[in-house]
Amino acid sequence: MKAGRTDLRREAGQRTRDGLLAAALELIAERGQDGVTLREITERAGANVAAVSYHFGSLKALCDTAIEHALERYLDAQIHELEALDPASTIEELAAAFARPMVRALAAGGRDLDVMRTVARVGIDPPEGWDRLTPKFDESRTVALRVLTAQVPGVGEEHLVFRTRCAAGLLNWLAVAPLGAELATTPTDQLERQLVPVVAGALRGA
Repeated sequence: MKAGRTDLRREAGQRTRDGLLAAALELIAERGQDGVTLREITERAGANVAAVSYHFGSLKALCDTAIEHALERYLDAQIHELEALDPASTIEELAAAFARPMVRALAAGGRDLDVMRTVARVGIDPPEGWDRLTPKFDESRTVALRVLTAQVPGVGEEHLVFRTRCAAGLLNWLAVAPLGAELATTPTDQLERQLVPVVAGALRGA
């Protein structure tokens, strides 16, 4: 009986923790980390201040955890798409893989779009701990460069990296710009048709 009560308390604690993370993610996606207050997060999560202290230690630690969670989800989704490519893939196929996580998020809305908006906002002002995700950023970039190097011969790696960063910046902008809200009502296949040529142009260069 005692073990059963312990399990229930653990599950309740996990639900509270998950609720706080979800609330923090939603608010950070709306206005950035600096515009979020502890009271707003706890009210949205239906929790109390003590729960934040217990599970995370501070408001900053909670926000940092939510941001890191968003970045990891984004990078995992992008790496999954890019790894399906091979050196013979076209730039259009690379652009489609690069853009697909954002396309899906715009179409799905909700938590998926919150993740992308958070990634877009923190990309402008990287948080502490960003360096811990460097291996995943490097993995994503390495796969993209494998295709670009084959498709755009004679262009140095530094310039190709710059193009991938520009393409990522373009997609991140969509997550927070008014245009992104307009595109959110667009079917996924139509979104891809609209976005892929633009991303491909950024990757191909002049």
